[in-house]
Amino acid sequence: MISVLILTYNEEVNLPSCLAAVRWADDVLVVDSFSTDRTVEIARAAGARVLQNRFVNFAEQRNFGLEQGGLKHEWILHLDADEVVTDEFKQEVAAKIQTEAWDAYRVPSKMMFQERWLKYSGMYPTYQVRLGRREKLKFIQVGHGQRESLAAEQLGTMENALLHYSFAKGMADWWARHERYAADEARQALASAATQLDWAGLFSGTDVVRRRRALKSLASRLPGRPALRFFYMYILRRGFLDGLPGYRYCCMLAGYEALIVRKTRELRQAGKR
Repeated sequence: MISVLILTYNEEVNLPSCLAAVRWADDVLVVDSFSTDRTVEIARAAGARVLQNRFVNFAEQRNFGLEQGGLKHEWILHLDADEVVTDEFKQEVAAKIQTEAWDAYRVPSKMMFQERWLKYSGMYPTYQVRLGRREKLKFIQVGHGQRESLAAEQLGTMENALLHYSFAKGMADWWARHERYAADEARQALASAATQLDWAGLFSGTDVVRRRRALKSLASRLPGRPALRFFYMYILRRGFLDGLPGYRYCCMLAGYEALIVRKTRELRQAGKR
């Protein structure tokens, strides 16, 4: 068996589907950032335990749940409230933890937008480490998201994906969140500019996570980033094959890139002053 740790803040729209998909787990912990809607009520009604903690960043919140949540099992599945576990994913998790070959697993996700899986513009498969041993897997904050503390040789990779409903609460919510994320990414971009680019990682044929991170670091140093982001996603990644939802999503990502550029410029100017 495994424990499930879910992060929430005002997730009354998403949480019911997330919880329903993990009914098979006998230990579900919701780490809530003091929601003001019905999130806590929904979690408790579904049988989940609730622990509240002031949100600083995703890594600290996940680590707080690991350290203070009294989780029952060795293996922990980390979810956001807008993610849904499939039956195939559940079956693969059960098989993986029985082999005990790795300390944690990279997990792919499928971006869902306007009733469609964005197979191309959603950058599938994009991986995050979300399944790991309680005493082994900890998180560190990088940009607006978290990364694992484990070395690559301690990680396995899952084949089945989570479903990610990032737009379930509407476009205004998506833009509000990405306004915040852009500030975190701007700080990370300034920090990355002071470090050496991972050229070897750019051409890694085996470590897809390292290659993606190296590409992200390279992209943060290039001019014309919003246009480049659109070209990369819509043309090179074949986002046009996702139809109109793919075009709209690529436009939104270009707008998000423009936000990061603006906030990076503002931070750089503030530093000079």
